[in-house]
Amino acid sequence: MTGRATRTGAAAVLRTPYARHTALLRAPRTRPTVLHTPYARHTALLLTLLAACATLLGPAAGASSAADYRYWSFWKGGADGWAYQQVGPAGNVPADGAVDGWRFVLSPDGGQDAPRPGPAADFAAICQGTAPSGGHKRVAVVLDFGTAQDAPGGEQPPAARTSCASVPTAANSAEVLAAVAAPLRYDSGALLCAIAGYPHAGCGDQVAAGSNSAAKGGGSDGGPSLGLLAGAGAVVLLGAGAVWQARRRRTR
Repeated sequence: MTGRATRTGAAAVLRTPYARHTALLRAPRTRPTVLHTPYARHTALLLTLLAACATLLGPAAGASSAADYRYWSFWKGGADGWAYQQVGPAGNVPADGAVDGWRFVLSPDGGQDAPRPGPAADFAAICQGTAPSGGHKRVAVVLDFGTAQDAPGGEQPPAARTSCASVPTAANSAEVLAAVAAPLRYDSGALLCAIAGYPHAGCGDQVAAGSNSAAKGGGSDGGPSLGLLAGAGAVVLLGAGAVWQARRRRTR
């Protein structure tokens, strides 16, 4: 009710024919001359140029603030391939015959758009050499260390590999991973930073979007180009000069 009263209060004054005509009668009868002076015309021109510059630079500035992240993404395998795991490894208790997948990625936000593990989620092939045992379950684990473009500077990702973990039936995916891919490294917030010691440093590091491709191909990192900035600056200076000239003529 309060929001409706606000919209229908002052804003509704000029909605009735009587109110509109009364406002017109009370308005000055002189013709508007705001844009008839050189100063006003040049001010309007400058504002228009500034708005155009903001439109040009806006998307580029937004692109320059975009970022990717390096991290281990967690997947579950099934008959249809890989699906992004919706819970963390400590909260997921895989059943006997499950397939856990891990992929080191450089991605904006992960989820379904992040690169999936390369090896197939084939439990039978991965665990065929591991016999079942009482009180234990078998979980296939796929480790994909990503590409050289995903890797932190100075590191080379190992080749992808698979393992079959035989663990107690109550073990969660973090315990499954520890059984076949030690050493693991976590940060103080329990974020998984490294599997099998990779990468050696860093944890969920933020990377400027497109920085790897720029390093390879010499392209832009997504920020506004020097030419665009120079052009925008020239437009602003020309507009400011026009306003200054108009004010100078007006004061003579």
